[in-house]
Amino acid sequence: MAYELKSARYLAADILRRAVEPGDTVVDATMGNGHDTLFLCELVGEAGRVYAFDIQAQAVENTRKRLTDAGMINRAKLFCLGHEHMAKQVKEPAAAIVFNLGWLPGGDHSVTTHWETTRQAVDSALQLLKPHGLLVICAYPGHAEGDREREALTDMLANLPPQEYNVLWHKFLNAGPGAPECFAAQRQ
Repeated sequence: MAYELKSARYLAADILRRAVEPGDTVVDATMGNGHDTLFLCELVGEAGRVYAFDIQAQAVENTRKRLTDAGMINRAKLFCLGHEHMAKQVKEPAAAIVFNLGWLPGGDHSVTTHWETTRQAVDSALQLLKPHGLLVICAYPGHAEGDREREALTDMLANLPPQEYNVLWHKFLNAGPGAPECFAAQRQ
């Protein structure tokens, strides 16, 4: 089959598949229902570690169940804690750090990520990355806070020193308003 251009989330997974190796330490900064956490657990293997964060207890429980059912709960440390606190919990350099901004799928849409805490988390993430480590962020515009986060994130990442980070911004030009966008920053 020929290569297909797909969604921002598909691109994020493709980048992670290429970057994360067995034994790596990685972070899921917004665990949601645990799909990315499980994917990362598969990538890091038995010797790796996934740190996952979410402020909603329901997200932590959904993720714990998903990982337990898959037999991978021992590969992850789950925190019912905002992603802005990741640097207090993650003490080793990370090969990859993943964010899916917005709200918990199937949850209360009034509970969203907010730029103030996302900015702190992205600052921490950039410092936690090991050399050649990747920060991958899917942003979801189309609602007030999502638009605000995407705008501020675009500005923040565009101003990273090119001697320290390579930054990619992937968006589909004909997907319409509110389509997810993927940002990737690699530490030099």
